[in-house]
Parts: sequence; structure tokens; C-alpha cells
Amino acid sequence: MRLIRGMAAALLVMPLLAAAEEIGSVSTVFKWVGPNDKIVVEAFDDPGVEGVTCYLSRAKTGGVQGGLGLAEDRAEASIACRQVGAIRFKGELKDGEEVFKERTSLVFKTMQVVRFFDRKRNTLVYLVYSDRVIEGSPQNAVTAIPIQPWPNRP
Repeated sequence: MRLIRGMAAALLVMPLLAAAEEIGSVSTVFKWVGPNDKIVVEAFDDPGVEGVTCYLSRAKTGGVQGGLGLAEDRAEASIACRQVGAIRFKGELKDGEEVFKERTSLVFKTMQVVRFFDRKRNTLVYLVYSDRVIEGSPQNAVTAIPIQPWPNRP
């Protein structure tokens, strides 16, 4: 019964996180069998802030295990978020709120993006990092968007 409740709660939370759209990729290591290792560039819109799009680049492991979704991807990622329209908050912002999460291994490893609002500087700050159930990685990347007026366009 607990398992069913936990799964139901997870399904309710999932729509609150952004889904990434693949923009492109480049091959980094040729594999004889299965897909090549590659760097993937993805984009997602912040689900809590209208007018912000984030771009992630990250490694995806290929080969047979990668093709089957069994490989563990590396922890390195890069992020760049940009204001792409008038910024409107869809609700109250919580510091450290998770806006994107993706599994990077079969079970225990994820990559996530969290958002902070620097009120003093009127800036949104996004942090990407990877973690594991037992031990995470200190590797991370950060980007910031100063909130600017956006011209009305016809």
C-alpha cells in the first residue's frame, strides 16, 4: 500500500517539473555496437517562471548498455538560462526549488536543476548538479538571469 501511495505522489509531482526537448547532439566516442557516446544539448522552459528557457549540455553513454538505458552517464553538465520573454512568476518561488530532473543511471543517479531567486539583485540563479543515493558529485554549473523589462512586441 505504501508503494502505491508513493508512486501516486510521484506522479502528482512530475507535471511540476519541466520536460527537456533535445536541440542537438554530437558524437564523442564511436561504438561498434549500439549508439555512440555523445554530448546532448537540451532545452526546457522553467515551469514556475514564464519567459525563461534553460539549455543543458551533458554526456550520454552509448554502447549496448547505453542503448538499453542501463549505462550510467557522467556527472558533468553545463547550463545556460536566458530570458526569452517577459518574466512572470506563476506562484511563490522557493529557494532551491527543483525545476528539472532526469535519471542518469538505471536506478540511483539523477541530474537536476534547482532555482534560487536573488532578491537583492533581482536575479534568477540556476544550478545543475548530479547526485546519487549514497554519494553525489561536487561537479556543478551555475547560470544567472538578471530580470529585465521586456519590450512589448506587436
